Amino acid sequence: MGVLLTAGLIVLGTAVGVGAEHRHPTAAIGLARRLLRVILYVLVPFVIFFNLAKAEVSLDNAVGIGLGWVNLALVTTIVWFLASRLLKLSRAQTGAVMVCALTSNTAYLGYPLTVALLGHDHLSTGVLYDVLVSGPALLLGAFAVGAAFGDRAGEGLKDRGVAFLTRNPPLYAAILGLLAPKALAPTFLVDASQVLAVAVLPIGFFAVGATLAEGAEHGELPIPPPFTRPVALAVGARLALAPALLMLLAAPLIDLPSAYRLMSAMPTGLNAMVVSHAYGLDNRTVAESITWSTAIVVAAALVSLLF
Repeated sequence: MGVLLTAGLIVLGTAVGVGAEHRHPTAAIGLARRLLRVILYVLVPFVIFFNLAKAEVSLDNAVGIGLGWVNLALVTTIVWFLASRLLKLSRAQTGAVMVCALTSNTAYLGYPLTVALLGHDHLSTGVLYDVLVSGPALLLGAFAVGAAFGDRAGEGLKDRGVAFLTRNPPLYAAILGLLAPKALAPTFLVDASQVLAVAVLPIGFFAVGATLAEGAEHGELPIPPPFTRPVALAVGARLALAPALLMLLAAPLIDLPSAYRLMSAMPTGLNAMVVSHAYGLDNRTVAESITWSTAIVVAAALVSLLF
């Protein structure tokens, strides 16, 4: 049921975004951008703060978390080399592909899929990976890539550093969450944050749908979106390279938790759109990568229910 509900919310949000853009293009795109700002400045910080304040890390899980950091650093470096040196992409496209490889949907899609495919007992481990691996990958990695490669982040190192610090409210929510005592994160607020995490799913895919439809109307982005070389690199890195490399790193050291394996193979996260809009990366590449990677993962999850 969780997989079906998740798939339904994704389809609903995207369809509403596409339909709204066709009927009221200017208003729909403006609303999509406002919703992305709400996600960036309100919803994501709320979810991060209360889940981090409640998180507990065991020694066994800590090793896997450390390997997760190393893994994403290696994946991002490989993607940067392939995008900039082999494919000769622009800086905005290179940054977009890197952000797509770094940013995974371990919360809004990962949580329900963990419960549906592995069971409730594995959810706490999945949350740990989301908060302590995917969280830093977004807050430190993706936002830093956006500040370094985006067209709207400024020209010099100083301007890009200022952009990173001033357009990154989730970073401050994470710092406060790590410092806050558990008493500041009562169960009802943690539960509320998890409800918000689910609510972000259709809201974010409304923005994705509107972005896809906007490009299609101008003859730039047909629906379904093309599977271009940048998109292929982003999707391949996110769904294949990241989980394979993590399992390779973990094999001689630990028995990698099944929730970690599942989370490492989640599609590109909706927050990639937030980063892309904030810093001026290639929005089309990001929207296409989110669409394709999410469709592949949801289709695979639905097929798995047959076995």
